[in-house]
Amino acid sequence: MPFGYASPEQIMRDKADYARKGIARGRSVVVLQYVDGILFVAPNPSRALHKISEIYDRIGFAAVGRYNEFEELRLAGIRYADINGYTYDRSDVTGRGLANLYASNLGRIFTESIKSLEVEVVVAEVGDTREGDAIYRLTFDGSVFDEHGFAAMGGQAEAVAGRLKEHYRESMTLAEALEVALTALTEPGGERPPVAQLEVAVLDRKREHRKFQRLTGARLERLLAGAAKPAAEPETPREEPPASETPLSAGPSDTPPPTGPEGDVDDGSSPL
Repeated sequence: MPFGYASPEQIMRDKADYARKGIARGRSVVVLQYVDGILFVAPNPSRALHKISEIYDRIGFAAVGRYNEFEELRLAGIRYADINGYTYDRSDVTGRGLANLYASNLGRIFTESIKSLEVEVVVAEVGDTREGDAIYRLTFDGSVFDEHGFAAMGGQAEAVAGRLKEHYRESMTLAEALEVALTALTEPGGERPPVAQLEVAVLDRKREHRKFQRLTGARLERLLAGAAKPAAEPETPREEPPASETPLSAGPSDTPPPTGPEGDVDDGSSPL
């Protein structure tokens, strides 16, 4: 046996462990459906280096891991979408086709290269109806998962996915979906990230042409305020005081009480 030999199984196992450790060092990203589309939420202190981006009219992209590696994947996806949309038709560019492209590239790099990519990717496509929405999660080795309702990746992904499963429900409003996403991203007893460190975007099926939109500034603050507002408490009926046991006196008369005569009062001291 040559010196330094390692079995293919051991090599693949080492590559997978290396990639998982690199991805787990980052912060989690959450993607979930709401009544009008798909919501992306990621804690991200940088305003220039985005984890969430637009690929094409109906397709969004989210990633965790090494920025330079998933940025190359994002650019490759944009080129693929532009070429196919121009050559054939814009409707021929689908999230499924893009997910297959990423899966092929990630699988080849994982198998052939010494170092695998430390990335995990979500490709989401919004349809004309909720049933037409699609969320694909791709791992570092090219595996593809067709997620239903929500997806979590990076950081403590299993714990985040567990909290998502606990609070998620279908046909949520945008504010409700944002509240569920932030609840899932926050550790129990921990503090939520400030608004300035949140990257939030949607694929809104009600928008014309380009469905992707970033939520920032005042609109995001209004959504967070609306989601955090507690439900109004129902009014409790006021209790009437107990009836008195003493006999009730007659109520006040409608006629005003008697008053003294108008003018000066004659007390007998003034001369006649």
